[in-house]
Amino acid sequence: MAEYPAIKLFDEKQVRVVWDDMEEKYWFSVTDVIQVLTDQPTARGASTYWAVLKKRLREEGANELLTKCKQLKLQATDGKMRKTDVADTEQLLRIIQSIPSKKAEPLKQWIARVARERIDQLQDPELSIQQAVTDYRRLGYSENWINQRVRSIEVRKELTDEWKRGGMEEGLQFASLTDILTQAWSGMKTKEYKHLKGLRKENLRDNMTNVELALNTLAEASATELSQQRNPQGFNENAAIAKEGGEVARVAREQLETSLGRGVITSKRASDYLPPKDDNEKNGNNALTE
Repeated sequence: MAEYPAIKLFDEKQVRVVWDDMEEKYWFSVTDVIQVLTDQPTARGASTYWAVLKKRLREEGANELLTKCKQLKLQATDGKMRKTDVADTEQLLRIIQSIPSKKAEPLKQWIARVARERIDQLQDPELSIQQAVTDYRRLGYSENWINQRVRSIEVRKELTDEWKRGGMEEGLQFASLTDILTQAWSGMKTKEYKHLKGLRKENLRDNMTNVELALNTLAEASATELSQQRNPQGFNENAAIAKEGGEVARVAREQLETSLGRGVITSKRASDYLPPKDDNEKNGNNALTE
């Protein structure tokens, strides 16, 4: 795991954080966050506050939350590596909800708003697409890229529906099938592809160029058509079709590369082509961002 000295969180204050490459998630120092939100003058005070809060959370029945939190060795202010309670983003947001603090209130309101929006989207899935378009426009993506990305979302949904019909489950099986398909057309598994582009938590498809996104969409659409025709059951049959769908896109990629005289898979991200943001946009979001 890669350790980073600090991450900005709440009014430019700093919190120690570790990136877990295997799980692809950040782990935040719980006591650092508590010290920021409660204005504890010392790390010892924050540790005491956390001990009291853990007792209260147990009494509230939040044992699963505390079990999922773990300890990692982080560098303390004295330069020594000490075991420190850490939480991932989901756990951290839950902990913050239990901290009575004026500094935490804006984030609590944001959590409530996001939850409401998500409930609305579950009732009306079209809202998810509308929100995605709004977000991509805000980030500066071109209308052409946005249209292609939205179509790719629809194609991905059709493929995952096929996987479910074939008895596959979300999580590990979906990830494994995605790896097979991605490797078939690009020559890399998903994690390797993300490493090429220097990504961590970011969505790979959001960082593909137009050509990469088109090839990935072709692979997924091909796998969907093959699945609908052959009705695979079980992981092995679905994996074979995922590979075959990826091979269709691989052939297209290699033909294009031959015509261009260069490769089309690149370390560049779609965001590399976006116009630069002004200072207000750069400084507009400090919560839970590096």
